[in-house]
Amino acid sequence: MPEEESAAALSAAEYAPPPSSHRRWRIAVLLGIGVLINFFDRVNLSVSQAALRDAFGITALTFGFLSSAYSWTYAALQIPVGVFLDRFGVKSIGRISTFLWSLASFAAAIAPGIGTFLGARLLLGVGEASTFPSNAKAVGYWFPESERSFATSINDAAAKFASAIGVPILGVLLIHFGWRWSFAFTGILSFAYFLLFWHVYRNPGDDAELTQAERQFILRGKAQPESATRDYNGAPLLYLIRQPQVIGASIGFAAYNYGFYLLLTWLPSYLSMSLHVDLLHSVLYTSVPWLIATFTDLFVGGWLVDTLIRRGCRPWLVRQSVLVLGMAFGAGLFGAGFAHTPGRALFWISLSIGGLGAMAPVGWSIPSLISPRESVGRIGGIMNFVTQISAISAPIITGWFAQRHNFRGAFTVAAVVLAIGIAGYVLFLGKMRLIPEPVHASVSGADL
Repeated sequence: MPEEESAAALSAAEYAPPPSSHRRWRIAVLLGIGVLINFFDRVNLSVSQAALRDAFGITALTFGFLSSAYSWTYAALQIPVGVFLDRFGVKSIGRISTFLWSLASFAAAIAPGIGTFLGARLLLGVGEASTFPSNAKAVGYWFPESERSFATSINDAAAKFASAIGVPILGVLLIHFGWRWSFAFTGILSFAYFLLFWHVYRNPGDDAELTQAERQFILRGKAQPESATRDYNGAPLLYLIRQPQVIGASIGFAAYNYGFYLLLTWLPSYLSMSLHVDLLHSVLYTSVPWLIATFTDLFVGGWLVDTLIRRGCRPWLVRQSVLVLGMAFGAGLFGAGFAHTPGRALFWISLSIGGLGAMAPVGWSIPSLISPRESVGRIGGIMNFVTQISAISAPIITGWFAQRHNFRGAFTVAAVVLAIGIAGYVLFLGKMRLIPEPVHASVSGADL
């Protein structure tokens, strides 16, 4: 039987969860809370554009550069973080990173000038760089393939839900208490999560409360094995970079990230600048498409994908279909460029972000599906490094168009990028086959 159909061939008994099955879902919720707070930190800037303009005297293009600054350090650290994760593990790297990102939020709150504020955003990128590669690795350890899409969707939906509730919450804080208190608020939440992560997260092999029945269920479902990181260093980076699956996953998700970051950083400003919606209503309107994205993320990219696979559909075909169709809907951003009312704009943006939300958990589950042993962090790092090129360029390119009052041009560029992403998934990622172990892999193999 072909490898890609192996999951469909598993018996119903193998898919049945054990009597005590809550431990792995506790980990999924923990990671989701981290992403929620993580994105509070990110959307805080988009809500604060007008306040920062008044405080520091910045232009729309300068704001675009400021919005992308977080991604400069975030991108630069993706591949090193992947190596560190595979070498030192999720627990150690996660503790360091959560502390750093809470520190960055407090630094932004007390920044006396634009230079210091920029430094705080750069530090935020350092602290949050490990988040998604770390989550991909943790989900690979804790979940069988039959549940991995939904487990990933909990993490990814938290990013959308953070925008849905974070933008109005932070907007109200800003209106009533000022932008410094909105950043202090995210700093408090981030530090609380640092303490929670320190207390809760363990790998399955280190969790004394994980039952033997649940442990066997996870392993039987082809969870990523926990190798002793000091004995096995994973596949070399140069080997992984050359793999078509890694190339396709990186191109596709970079396209997703372009559309996602355009909306994450510019949606409230688009509504106020192009459609003349006041600040309070723009942050409230912004929550609508993000709530839709939260729903499609959980129930299409997560629950529906896992359900179809458990019922015998070809796993690669289900996942590839969601990736392609989701990005096709994402190109609905093009329609928003022709909207002349907030209602029509929100329709096209909701269509777009709903599609992107549906395909995102599938995209993020790819590293754990195609990775050789102890290489999920590396593949996640490679993929996220490429996606951050989009995270850097989308705010700046959109800022350039915004200064010319031409959001139609910004949305057209996004639609073209998404079409390129579809081609990357179809032509390179294909059937998402497991990458074979490198021929010369050894316990003392070099990272490169």
